[in-house]
Amino acid sequence: MAVFILPESAMTIASELAGKLRHVWLRNALLVLLGLFLLYAAAIAAMLVRQEALLFYPVKLAADFRFNKPDVIERQIEVPGATLSALHFRQPDAKGLIFFLHGNAGNLDIWLPSTEFYRRAGYDLFMIDYRGFGKSTGRIESEAQLHADVRAAWNSITPEYAGKPIVIYGRSLGSGLAVKLATEVDAAQLILVSAYSSFVQLGRDHFPWVPSFATRYPMRSDEWLAQVSEPILLIHGARDPLVNVKHSQQIKALRPEAELLILPEASHNDVHEFPAYTKALSAKLTALAQSH
Repeated sequence: MAVFILPESAMTIASELAGKLRHVWLRNALLVLLGLFLLYAAAIAAMLVRQEALLFYPVKLAADFRFNKPDVIERQIEVPGATLSALHFRQPDAKGLIFFLHGNAGNLDIWLPSTEFYRRAGYDLFMIDYRGFGKSTGRIESEAQLHADVRAAWNSITPEYAGKPIVIYGRSLGSGLAVKLATEVDAAQLILVSAYSSFVQLGRDHFPWVPSFATRYPMRSDEWLAQVSEPILLIHGARDPLVNVKHSQQIKALRPEAELLILPEASHNDVHEFPAYTKALSAKLTALAQSH
């Protein structure tokens, strides 16, 4: 077998070439990593800047739109920089009031297709559209602003129901707003439907690559619950793909005395269509009226 021995100069050249190749590879790898980091940083920056567009899906209504619902009157609530649109369902000798905070999409016309349930239950209903939803003006700019608007709406209507049970009802997005409101006011009952423990946890569920600090709307229901004195009823669909039922289970774990109704066949948007939902809500409202 022939053995080839490279002269010393050739070995030096080969060594230098290998070193240059390693340098080029390392430089290219660093450039790739830098590029990926910059793309990641840009994505996080975009989420910070455009977070409202990712979280809220309002459907606007013309200023002259008429809801045309029996026994429902339109009200307006002036808040800093905007006017909130509200609907107030009223009936004679109402047993109490349901203060309803809806989800992150649509408008009041979509969220109140019928008032028959409330009529049968004997309760009045008050609902608001958040800024930019329906006929409400302005736009949502911060979580603090959302909470302040909800409190202004509460202050505008609840004095009319002194001595009667008032229920804070929050669904989906509205659940966190409802929990925060319940830490500040006195109500007879807190009802949370399709509730999340926090937007931080919800973000981890759907976007695990996004760091918690990028969530400008943390909505920490899990932290506020300790300050809630009202009894809590939780209702959640077991097939909810948006807010997993584990969120209501986490709230239940934090407040063991809370009632939790899981609807095995329900998803996110159809919870109210199940008889078990109607039965539980009717029973709760009846019991509240009888206790006052």
